[in-house]
Amino acid sequence: MHLFTPNHVLLIAACYPPSSALLSAGPDYRPNAQELSRLTYYAANRPGKINKLGSELEKRVRNECHKAQYANTRARASLLITLAIVRALAVECRRDIALLSSSLVACLRITLEALSSDLEVCARAASLFTAWCTYTDGHVIGADAVLTDDYLLVLRKFASQSSAEIKSIDNEVRNRTRLVGLAALAGAVNSEALYSSSSQFGIQAAIIVRPLLFHVMKTEVSILEDRSFVIKENPNSPYLPEFRSRPATERRAASIHVHVDGESGPSSLDVLDASLRTLSHLLQHSNSGHVGFIMQAAFKSLDELGSWESLDQCRWFSQKTCEWTQYQYRYSVPTRLVEQLLETQDLPLATSEQKALASMVTAVFTSPTPLINLSTSDIISNLITLVFRRIAISPDDALLPFLVECIASLGTHVYYSDQIQDLASELVSRLVAVETQGVLGRHKDANDSRRSQAIRCLLAGLLGLMGAADGFSQNHEGHLDAVESSPRTVIPHPVSNSGPSAQDSNSRISRRTRVAADVWRETLSLLCDRDYAVRSDYANALVFYLRHEISKHGDKIETNGRRPRPLVEGSPPRQVNSMSLLLSGDSGIRSLHAAHAFIYMLATASSFGFAFRSSPSPSSSVIAEIPVIGVTAATPQDESGPAASNGQSSPTPSALNRRSTGPISRSRKASNAQHYLDTASTKVSSNAAASLADYALILHVLTAIHEEAPVRGLLAGIPMLLALDTACEVGEDVDMATKQRTKVIKEVLTRVWGVLGRVWNCPELVETVEKALSSFHHPPHLPPVAPFSPGVLRSADEDVTFPIGETELTCTVTGVNAEEAVAIIVSSRAVQEATGLDRQGLLRRFSSKWSADTALKDSVERPSSNRQMGEGSPLLKLSPALMAIENMSLQSLTRSVRGVGVTDLRDALEGRAGASNPALARPPSISTLDHTSSFDLGSNRLDLTRTRSRPKKRAVTSGAGEVRDVLNKLGIGKQNGNSLLKASFPSLHKPDQRYVLKFILMGSRGAYNQPIFRSSTSLSS
Repeated sequence: MHLFTPNHVLLIAACYPPSSALLSAGPDYRPNAQELSRLTYYAANRPGKINKLGSELEKRVRNECHKAQYANTRARASLLITLAIVRALAVECRRDIALLSSSLVACLRITLEALSSDLEVCARAASLFTAWCTYTDGHVIGADAVLTDDYLLVLRKFASQSSAEIKSIDNEVRNRTRLVGLAALAGAVNSEALYSSSSQFGIQAAIIVRPLLFHVMKTEVSILEDRSFVIKENPNSPYLPEFRSRPATERRAASIHVHVDGESGPSSLDVLDASLRTLSHLLQHSNSGHVGFIMQAAFKSLDELGSWESLDQCRWFSQKTCEWTQYQYRYSVPTRLVEQLLETQDLPLATSEQKALASMVTAVFTSPTPLINLSTSDIISNLITLVFRRIAISPDDALLPFLVECIASLGTHVYYSDQIQDLASELVSRLVAVETQGVLGRHKDANDSRRSQAIRCLLAGLLGLMGAADGFSQNHEGHLDAVESSPRTVIPHPVSNSGPSAQDSNSRISRRTRVAADVWRETLSLLCDRDYAVRSDYANALVFYLRHEISKHGDKIETNGRRPRPLVEGSPPRQVNSMSLLLSGDSGIRSLHAAHAFIYMLATASSFGFAFRSSPSPSSSVIAEIPVIGVTAATPQDESGPAASNGQSSPTPSALNRRSTGPISRSRKASNAQHYLDTASTKVSSNAAASLADYALILHVLTAIHEEAPVRGLLAGIPMLLALDTACEVGEDVDMATKQRTKVIKEVLTRVWGVLGRVWNCPELVETVEKALSSFHHPPHLPPVAPFSPGVLRSADEDVTFPIGETELTCTVTGVNAEEAVAIIVSSRAVQEATGLDRQGLLRRFSSKWSADTALKDSVERPSSNRQMGEGSPLLKLSPALMAIENMSLQSLTRSVRGVGVTDLRDALEGRAGASNPALARPPSISTLDHTSSFDLGSNRLDLTRTRSRPKKRAVTSGAGEVRDVLNKLGIGKQNGNSLLKASFPSLHKPDQRYVLKFILMGSRGAYNQPIFRSSTSLSS
């Protein structure tokens, strides 16, 4: 028995109306204003009493909820007033909210557990919850285990209300129930309670994200776009203002009501708006770690909701996730998507989840939202690994087209100039490895379909990467539109080579670095792959590269298509220098040499591909031991040749830092190239392996070469055309299959001559071609090239073989006379102006003996044997004296270009002159053997690799001759009249040599330790 009632209990009891007036206190159910003010004043000025007030209110809530469960209306009314009192205490005691938190959250838990179906009670509880979320600092979450459990339970209750499916009542009540729950979730999203504890963030995010995605996944994308635009225009929510940006003492907690008189019930769009606003606020307040938890929660929620089938909504969600995330943390979204894909890589069949994840990755990269801090190299490496993994499981896996789109979409976000080239180098290196080693699978594939599918996937991704970087338009399915959809099997019209921007109206100007021809050259052997589907895809890929990617240096054409421009506008000597660059130092023409070599081998080889045997022949085993360089850029030393000295830009450091293929793939690639050379023939025969469709591909590629690189294609291609024309001279006593093949090759050559006539504006050659084409009306005919869309993994093309059992050709097909065609070409003024060569020079160039072997050798960049005397060369200062010397080799004096200084004199006195001064010691010999590409087969298969010999060790003894040589070079020793190096100016005053020598030796450690190559006047000063 208590003798008296505590003051805090009396203050609380005074806030309630009389028991008889409780039912009439509705609909507001507010406590007495004057007594409530007295209570809050008491609590604000006595923080020590807050805990007692909270305990008393918790007791009241527990008792009232128990009675309200049994339809006690008075207890329900009293409960509503109690919740209002607790909220008023939370607002007025915001500075000491931590003292009230335990009792407040307990009141919420008790209320929601007992009366979760009472919408008015839930609304009053949501208002109390929002007030606490507004002012708490969140430090109690995780620190207080009981409070944390109560808080998470309350959060789950409101989350379940946010997506409540109440079919027994009307839509208005259902929407009001959802809005109450979403308002409470919005309070948690904008509260420090969510972000203060990193260990508790993931648990809370999993609770919050699910109901938000529930509304997103059940709405059409068009409606989502409209509502997201409304949110962007009006960021402030009508239900709950965003308050986290203000200090806790200045915040105002929102009051949540179920219904306002005069207002119509909320619609489903209002619910969707509240959900989208809450989701956007959640992402805007999150850092990179938080975004990872959110994405993980989203994956789990989509799985529980069964929404992976809704690809459009999944793509929209991934795009908006990136857009609403802070700029510096957006990279976490695609990174987490790819990681989730890798976690499901071993599933035996492609699932809807994997397809949705891949589509979401593509949607993120193709969206206009900028991304930073994204490791594109890691992304593409993981995607390629995933491609190989799925192909190893099944070459026809349904996920492969989606993964190809992911790889291609990386090209839409270019963050540095060499990014596309670096990514393309990674793809090319994997192509080389797969070409030679295949793909490891669970079961042995007799037809090698895994290898072919892997190559086709990488090729499609590579083309899509380059096309996306230049902004080619995309269709409604996200695929890149085909830039070239019809084959050019007729004489083409003149085209402009002004680049992708002129050829495609939808393309945008890109400042990125183009994929170097040296990188692309490593893939040219795929023209002769043993699988026709690979040959077809690669031929189309090569055409795309020629039309949109290869550097057009020296190949510009006037916009009217009538006459090519000169290589360099200027004097004839400068044109000659540019011509020398084009012939020896340009990577484009080296790649064209290799392309023509493989085209010739494709047309005449007796077999394609090269399968390694268990016991290889001696020759092949020797070739396999030759270490050939894979996909690596030229070293800086290689760039010091003619290309670099003539102003050609050298590769950047990022372009030089590329991965190379392994030694096994490099040696096998060399063996493959040598095998192709061995199977090529100088005469066309029925044993050739090329099909009728292969010759259509040859025409397709040659047409692109001469249209897109007319100058370099002319210089590298005409000798091959003449060699192929010579190979068609087989006589009349051959079999029918050989005649058919010869007829097709002549048709290809005739149409290529027609392309040359159109490109170089040679009407006489065009007329000759048109007359010759009239004789090709007999079968077999070249089939059309299938339509090709870059960046899309399409179905494999079917081969078209030569017809069997055809009758004899009724007439002899001659085609265009190659010598007459060459005579017309070399007489063209446009050709002479573009190449800088006269008619005789062009004839010598075109009539030189050509073979696939020599073309492959010409495709390899060799280190220059001559050092050019450009500006800034140290030899320019000595050239007047050297020019007067008879039989003096300028090359022999370039071993050392630095002067002789005091360091050399000190080394000579100590006996180290031979080891320190390259001008006084013999340099180590360097073998002239070199290899810079997997196509550099050399003239002999048994050639040794390049080695650097070790210099012979010299005895560390000081000889009088060495010291005398150094003194003579310094101009200190005794000079004779035949000295080659004389002072540029006469000596005005010659100091004592002993003092000069002492001065040099004493000052050798300081600022005077510089090369001394000056007159005696400077020494005396």
